[in-house]
Amino acid sequence: MNTAKLTAFFKPDPPQPVTVADPAEIRARYKPWQVQILFSTIIGYAIFYFVRKNLSVAMPVMAQTLHLNNKVLGAFLTLHGLVYGASKFWHGIVGDRANARTLMVTGIVGSAVFNLFFGMSSTAVAFGIFWMINGYFQGMGFPPCARLLTHWFSPRELASKFSVWNTSHCIGGGLIVILCGYLVAGGWRYCFFVPAVLAILCAYYLARTLPDTPESVGLPEVEGTHEAVKEETNAEFREMLMKRVFRNKYIWLISASNFFVYTIRYAVFDWGPKMLMETKHYRITHAAWMLAGFECAGAIGALIAGWMTDRFFNGRAMRVAVFAMALTGVSLWLFWKAPRQTEWESSLLLCSTGFFIYCPQCLVATAVANLATKRAAATAVGLTSVFGYGSTLLSGEGLGALVDYAGWNAGFAGLMIVVSLGVLVCAAAWPAEAHGYGKS
Repeated sequence: MNTAKLTAFFKPDPPQPVTVADPAEIRARYKPWQVQILFSTIIGYAIFYFVRKNLSVAMPVMAQTLHLNNKVLGAFLTLHGLVYGASKFWHGIVGDRANARTLMVTGIVGSAVFNLFFGMSSTAVAFGIFWMINGYFQGMGFPPCARLLTHWFSPRELASKFSVWNTSHCIGGGLIVILCGYLVAGGWRYCFFVPAVLAILCAYYLARTLPDTPESVGLPEVEGTHEAVKEETNAEFREMLMKRVFRNKYIWLISASNFFVYTIRYAVFDWGPKMLMETKHYRITHAAWMLAGFECAGAIGALIAGWMTDRFFNGRAMRVAVFAMALTGVSLWLFWKAPRQTEWESSLLLCSTGFFIYCPQCLVATAVANLATKRAAATAVGLTSVFGYGSTLLSGEGLGALVDYAGWNAGFAGLMIVVSLGVLVCAAAWPAEAHGYGKS
């Protein structure tokens, strides 16, 4: 496919004539589309987890049957994360001027294909290559969601709606660890074959149901996001990105905080089954359900954080994030140090950690999307991902090597340092405005 055809493939849907002017009728027409956007993007992004986080449950069995140590397993996570972060950043820039539906469907199909290749492989080199390519297609997941949410919802409600959408992480992560917890009994390869088939079915559904912008279905711009924008040249688009994203110190601070948020989140999720089996001596099916609890509690935490941001903090998301990050540290420390824990007590503390860590995980994206405005939201979210998935240097290979060398106590001590630094960086973004539309 040549460049012209590739550009045409991802071209946004053209605007349609606006046929309604009455505000009440506009709101009535917006409502079903907004419900459809939330539902389809939640399902779509959840399915990305089916073909990404399936590795977490497969890893303990792969380690035993293929004789892979923690450092090698961690390398898969790190390589995938670095490629994923770079891809998410690049597709964030692309996504601000691309068709959200086409970009998202392409990513799901690509990830599904390389999950099939991964499941058919047996060597560390092949695993590494296929999981890195999977990371590239995974980077097409979040940018179209950021584009859709900022085009279809006003800034004053974005934190609440973003928190509802953010349940997609927890739905996808929770369901896939439960599913793979049982699939792995038939062999670790089923953890990749079955999710890949489900992902392809979901891609077909999205291709049929997901719209692009409001203008593409004959609706005016959403309230509170109107800007007088003419047709932009590439140079003008780049200058807009520089102004709204790359010269905004708070977007850089919030992005940096994402490094620490994701280090904790991925350390717990990616290593959870193996860590619970080795430190708490739980069976893998029990560990899978505990990780599902971590994700479910995270969904509740994200919803509450979004509601609190809009209701009590006037959209200043990072102020909520400071408190949540600190409480993440308390929960993780208790999970590590509290003596004589029963399985239920360990589950409760793990759920508490998930509840609090998913608050800043959700709010980081909300904060930068609002600061950058809808014209640069995907780029801003992509920038946070460079930091977020760069964290796999620590949460992946770094943690695996540390545990191999000094054990899980050293691993937990390292994570407590990460949480402390995360609180400080979140606090540095405390003065950030709620959104950037007033300066546009």
